[in-house]
Amino acid sequence: MSDVTKAEASEIEAANGSGKPVVAFVHGLWLLSNSWQHWRELFEENGYATIAPGWPDDPATVEEAKADPQVFAHKMVGRVTDHYLDAVSRLHTKPYLVGHSFGGLIVQRMAGEGAARATVAIDPAPFRGVLPVPWSSLKSGAPVLGNPVNVGRAIALTFDQFTYGWANNLDETEARELYETYHVAASGAPLFQAATANFNPWSEASADTRTPKRGPLLIIAGAADNTIPLAITRSMYKLQSHNPGVTEIVEVPERGHSLTIDHGWADVARLALDFFGRFPR
Repeated sequence: MSDVTKAEASEIEAANGSGKPVVAFVHGLWLLSNSWQHWRELFEENGYATIAPGWPDDPATVEEAKADPQVFAHKMVGRVTDHYLDAVSRLHTKPYLVGHSFGGLIVQRMAGEGAARATVAIDPAPFRGVLPVPWSSLKSGAPVLGNPVNVGRAIALTFDQFTYGWANNLDETEARELYETYHVAASGAPLFQAATANFNPWSEASADTRTPKRGPLLIIAGAADNTIPLAITRSMYKLQSHNPGVTEIVEVPERGHSLTIDHGWADVARLALDFFGRFPR
Protein backbone atom coordinates (compact mmCIF):
# COMPACT_ATOMS: atom_id res chain seq x y z
CA MET A 1 0.00 0.00 0.00
CA SER A 2 1.42 3.39 -0.97
CA ASP A 3 2.37 5.95 1.68
CA VAL A 4 2.10 8.85 -0.78
CA THR A 5 -0.40 11.36 0.63
CA LYS A 6 -2.99 13.34 -1.30
CA ALA A 7 -0.92 16.50 -0.85
CA GLU A 8 2.20 14.77 -2.17
CA ALA A 9 0.27 13.29 -5.10
CA SER A 10 -1.01 16.77 -5.91
CA GLU A 11 2.55 18.14 -5.98
CA ILE A 12 3.62 15.31 -8.28
CA GLU A 13 0.67 15.95 -10.59
CA ALA A 14 1.53 19.65 -10.78
CA ALA A 15 5.17 18.87 -11.52
CA ASN A 16 4.16 16.49 -14.32
CA GLY A 17 1.80 19.07 -15.75
CA SER A 18 4.46 21.78 -15.81
CA GLY A 19 6.57 20.11 -18.48
CA LYS A 20 9.65 21.30 -16.59
CA PRO A 21 12.55 19.23 -15.22
CA VAL A 22 11.75 18.19 -11.66
CA VAL A 23 13.84 18.42 -8.52
CA ALA A 24 12.81 16.17 -5.60
CA PHE A 25 13.97 17.23 -2.13
CA VAL A 26 14.53 14.76 0.71
CA HIS A 27 14.92 16.02 4.27
CA GLY A 28 16.67 14.24 7.12
CA LEU A 29 16.05 13.73 10.82
CA TRP A 30 14.79 16.55 13.06
CA LEU A 31 13.23 18.44 10.14
CA LEU A 32 10.07 18.38 8.04
CA SER A 33 9.74 18.84 4.30
CA ASN A 34 8.81 22.52 4.74
CA SER A 35 12.47 23.12 5.61
CA TRP A 36 13.08 23.11 1.83
CA GLN A 37 10.71 26.00 1.05
CA HIS A 38 13.43 28.57 0.26
CA TRP A 39 15.22 26.05 -1.94
CA ARG A 40 12.05 25.22 -3.82
CA GLU A 41 11.36 28.87 -4.55
CA LEU A 42 14.91 29.38 -5.88
CA PHE A 43 14.81 26.31 -8.11
CA GLU A 44 11.36 27.19 -9.44
CA GLU A 45 12.61 30.70 -10.26
CA ASN A 46 15.31 28.98 -12.31
CA GLY A 47 13.01 26.88 -14.45
CA TYR A 48 12.45 23.71 -12.42
CA ALA A 49 9.34 22.16 -10.95
CA THR A 50 9.85 20.83 -7.42
CA ILE A 51 8.40 18.27 -5.06
CA ALA A 52 9.26 17.73 -1.40
CA PRO A 53 7.52 14.68 0.03
CA GLY A 54 7.80 14.05 3.75
CA TRP A 55 8.76 10.82 5.44
CA PRO A 56 5.85 8.39 5.84
CA ASP A 57 3.25 9.67 8.31
CA ASP A 58 5.06 12.97 8.91
CA PRO A 59 2.84 15.70 10.37
CA ALA A 60 2.08 18.63 8.09
CA THR A 61 3.47 21.32 10.40
CA VAL A 62 6.03 21.82 13.15
CA GLU A 63 3.18 22.65 15.53
CA GLU A 64 1.50 19.30 14.87
CA ALA A 65 4.84 17.53 15.21
CA LYS A 66 5.48 19.07 18.61
CA ALA A 67 1.99 18.14 19.78
CA ASP A 68 2.53 14.43 18.97
CA PRO A 69 6.29 13.75 18.78
CA GLN A 70 6.01 9.94 18.99
CA VAL A 71 4.48 9.89 15.50
CA PHE A 72 8.11 9.88 14.28
CA ALA A 73 9.05 6.66 16.10
CA HIS A 74 10.00 3.45 14.24
CA LYS A 75 10.69 5.07 10.86
CA MET A 76 13.57 3.19 9.25
CA VAL A 77 15.82 3.86 6.27
CA GLY A 78 14.36 1.14 4.05
CA ARG A 79 10.75 2.19 4.37
CA VAL A 80 11.59 5.87 3.95
CA THR A 81 13.62 5.14 0.81
CA ASP A 82 10.76 3.07 -0.63
CA HIS A 83 8.38 5.95 0.06
CA TYR A 84 10.50 8.37 -1.97
CA LEU A 85 11.07 5.83 -4.74
CA ASP A 86 7.30 5.42 -4.97
CA ALA A 87 6.85 9.19 -5.15
CA VAL A 88 9.41 9.79 -7.90
CA SER A 89 8.21 6.77 -9.89
CA ARG A 90 5.01 8.75 -10.50
CA LEU A 91 6.90 11.52 -12.29
CA HIS A 92 6.91 11.51 -16.09
CA THR A 93 10.64 12.23 -16.21
CA LYS A 94 13.52 11.10 -14.05
CA PRO A 95 14.10 13.81 -11.39
CA TYR A 96 17.13 15.52 -9.99
CA LEU A 97 17.54 14.64 -6.30
CA VAL A 98 18.68 16.78 -3.36
CA GLY A 99 19.00 15.34 0.14
CA HIS A 100 20.37 16.57 3.44
CA SER A 101 21.74 14.48 6.33
CA PHE A 102 19.79 11.19 6.34
CA GLY A 103 18.07 12.57 3.27
CA GLY A 104 21.56 12.66 1.73
CA LEU A 105 21.93 8.95 2.42
CA ILE A 106 18.46 8.24 1.03
CA VAL A 107 19.06 10.09 -2.26
CA GLN A 108 22.27 8.09 -2.75
CA ARG A 109 20.28 4.89 -2.21
CA MET A 110 17.73 6.14 -4.74
CA ALA A 111 20.44 7.05 -7.24
CA GLY A 112 21.85 3.55 -6.85
CA GLU A 113 18.45 2.28 -7.97
CA GLY A 114 18.72 4.38 -11.13
CA ALA A 115 16.05 6.84 -9.99
CA ALA A 116 17.99 10.09 -10.53
CA ARG A 117 19.06 12.30 -13.42
CA ALA A 118 21.72 13.70 -11.08
CA THR A 119 22.05 13.82 -7.30
CA VAL A 120 23.27 16.26 -4.66
CA ALA A 121 23.88 14.85 -1.17
CA ILE A 122 24.48 17.51 1.50
CA ASP A 123 26.27 16.50 4.71
CA PRO A 124 24.91 12.99 4.13
CA ALA A 125 24.59 10.42 6.90
CA PRO A 126 27.12 7.58 6.60
CA PHE A 127 26.32 4.25 5.00
CA ARG A 128 27.96 0.83 5.12
CA GLY A 129 31.65 1.08 4.22
CA VAL A 130 32.12 4.67 5.37
CA LEU A 131 34.87 5.02 7.97
CA PRO A 132 35.88 6.51 10.38
CA VAL A 133 33.30 7.93 12.80
CA PRO A 134 34.88 10.98 14.50
CA TRP A 135 34.26 11.92 18.12
CA SER A 136 32.14 14.96 17.26
CA SER A 137 29.77 12.75 15.28
CA LEU A 138 29.45 10.33 18.20
CA LYS A 139 28.75 13.24 20.55
CA SER A 140 26.10 14.60 18.20
CA GLY A 141 24.42 11.21 18.08
CA ALA A 142 24.71 10.55 21.82
CA PRO A 143 21.23 11.89 22.73
CA VAL A 144 19.87 8.93 20.74
CA LEU A 145 22.64 6.34 20.67
CA GLY A 146 23.35 6.70 24.39
CA ASN A 147 20.29 4.59 25.24
CA PRO A 148 19.50 1.41 23.24
CA VAL A 149 15.80 1.77 24.06
CA ASN A 150 15.75 4.84 21.82
CA VAL A 151 15.78 2.60 18.74
CA GLY A 152 12.00 2.41 19.12
CA ARG A 153 11.41 5.98 20.21
CA ALA A 154 11.21 9.46 18.76
CA ILE A 155 13.79 11.79 20.31
CA ALA A 156 13.83 15.59 20.37
CA LEU A 157 17.05 17.52 20.91
CA THR A 158 17.48 20.08 23.64
CA PHE A 159 18.58 23.51 22.48
CA ASP A 160 22.15 22.84 23.69
CA GLN A 161 22.24 19.54 21.77
CA PHE A 162 20.90 21.25 18.66
CA THR A 163 23.50 23.99 19.01
CA TYR A 164 26.37 21.49 19.16
CA GLY A 165 25.17 19.22 16.37
CA TRP A 166 23.59 21.77 14.02
CA ALA A 167 24.32 25.39 14.89
CA ASN A 168 27.86 25.35 16.28
CA ASN A 169 28.96 28.01 13.76
CA LEU A 170 26.00 30.36 14.37
CA ASP A 171 25.29 33.01 16.98
CA GLU A 172 22.77 32.12 19.67
CA THR A 173 20.02 34.31 18.21
CA GLU A 174 20.03 32.54 14.86
CA ALA A 175 20.51 29.13 16.46
CA ARG A 176 17.42 29.62 18.63
CA GLU A 177 15.39 30.92 15.69
CA LEU A 178 16.23 27.80 13.67
CA TYR A 179 15.49 25.55 16.64
CA GLU A 180 12.08 27.06 17.22
CA THR A 181 11.17 27.27 13.51
CA TYR A 182 12.32 23.91 12.19
CA HIS A 183 13.28 21.43 14.90
CA VAL A 184 11.00 18.43 15.51
CA ALA A 185 11.51 15.02 17.12
CA ALA A 186 13.11 12.26 15.05
CA SER A 187 13.05 8.49 14.88
CA GLY A 188 15.95 6.92 16.74
CA ALA A 189 16.04 3.87 14.45
CA PRO A 190 18.01 5.35 11.50
CA LEU A 191 20.85 6.44 13.77
CA PHE A 192 21.19 2.92 15.12
CA GLN A 193 21.03 1.58 11.55
CA ALA A 194 23.87 3.86 10.48
CA ALA A 195 25.91 3.21 13.63
CA THR A 196 25.79 -0.57 13.12
CA ALA A 197 25.96 -0.63 9.31
CA ASN A 198 29.56 -1.78 9.11
CA PHE A 199 28.72 -4.80 11.28
CA ASN A 200 25.61 -5.79 9.34
CA PRO A 201 25.99 -7.06 5.75
CA TRP A 202 22.23 -6.63 5.24
CA SER A 203 22.01 -3.11 6.65
CA GLU A 204 19.47 -0.76 5.10
CA ALA A 205 22.03 2.01 5.71
CA SER A 206 23.83 1.14 2.48
CA ALA A 207 24.11 2.41 -1.07
CA ASP A 208 25.15 0.91 -4.40
CA THR A 209 28.17 3.06 -5.17
CA ARG A 210 29.37 1.20 -8.27
CA THR A 211 26.32 0.79 -10.50
CA PRO A 212 26.46 2.75 -13.77
CA LYS A 213 22.78 3.57 -13.17
CA ARG A 214 23.75 5.98 -10.39
CA GLY A 215 24.37 9.03 -12.59
CA PRO A 216 26.27 12.21 -11.62
CA LEU A 217 26.73 12.86 -7.90
CA LEU A 218 27.84 15.93 -5.97
CA ILE A 219 28.57 15.69 -2.25
CA ILE A 220 28.44 19.01 -0.42
CA ALA A 221 30.24 19.05 2.92
CA GLY A 222 30.03 21.68 5.62
CA ALA A 223 33.63 22.02 6.79
CA ALA A 224 32.55 22.92 10.35
CA ASP A 225 29.86 20.24 10.68
CA ASN A 226 30.00 18.41 14.02
CA THR A 227 27.32 15.88 13.07
CA ILE A 228 28.79 14.83 9.71
CA PRO A 229 32.46 15.90 9.87
CA LEU A 230 34.70 16.05 6.83
CA ALA A 231 36.21 12.66 7.66
CA ILE A 232 32.82 11.09 6.89
CA THR A 233 32.08 13.01 3.70
CA ARG A 234 35.60 12.46 2.37
CA SER A 235 35.33 8.72 3.05
CA MET A 236 31.95 8.67 1.28
CA TYR A 237 33.39 10.54 -1.69
CA LYS A 238 36.24 8.03 -1.90
CA LEU A 239 33.75 5.15 -2.10
CA GLN A 240 31.53 6.91 -4.62
CA SER A 241 34.46 8.01 -6.78
CA HIS A 242 34.86 4.41 -8.01
CA ASN A 243 31.59 4.86 -9.88
CA PRO A 244 31.89 5.42 -13.67
CA GLY A 245 29.64 8.48 -13.36
CA VAL A 246 30.72 11.99 -12.49
CA THR A 247 31.50 12.19 -8.76
CA GLU A 248 32.48 15.46 -7.09
CA ILE A 249 32.80 16.93 -3.63
CA VAL A 250 32.67 20.56 -2.53
CA GLU A 251 33.75 21.50 0.98
CA VAL A 252 32.07 24.69 2.14
CA PRO A 253 34.21 26.57 4.70
CA GLU A 254 32.84 27.48 8.13
CA ARG A 255 29.46 25.82 7.58
CA GLY A 256 27.77 23.46 10.03
CA HIS A 257 24.93 20.94 9.75
CA SER A 258 22.34 23.73 9.48
CA LEU A 259 23.73 24.83 6.12
CA THR A 260 20.46 24.10 4.27
CA ILE A 261 18.30 26.26 6.58
CA ASP A 262 20.54 28.97 8.04
CA HIS A 263 21.40 32.42 6.67
CA GLY A 264 23.80 30.99 4.07
CA TRP A 265 21.39 28.47 2.55
CA ALA A 266 21.35 30.21 -0.85
CA ASP A 267 25.10 29.77 -1.36
CA VAL A 268 24.68 26.02 -0.88
CA ALA A 269 21.57 25.87 -3.04
CA ARG A 270 23.38 27.55 -5.93
CA LEU A 271 26.07 24.86 -5.82
CA ALA A 272 23.32 22.30 -6.42
CA LEU A 273 21.66 24.48 -9.05
CA ASP A 274 24.90 24.89 -10.99
CA PHE A 275 25.65 21.16 -10.77
CA PHE A 276 22.28 20.17 -12.19
CA GLY A 277 22.68 22.72 -14.97
CA ARG A 278 25.60 20.70 -16.30
CA PHE A 279 23.34 17.67 -16.83
CA PRO A 280 20.28 18.84 -18.77
CA ARG A 281 17.31 16.65 -19.30
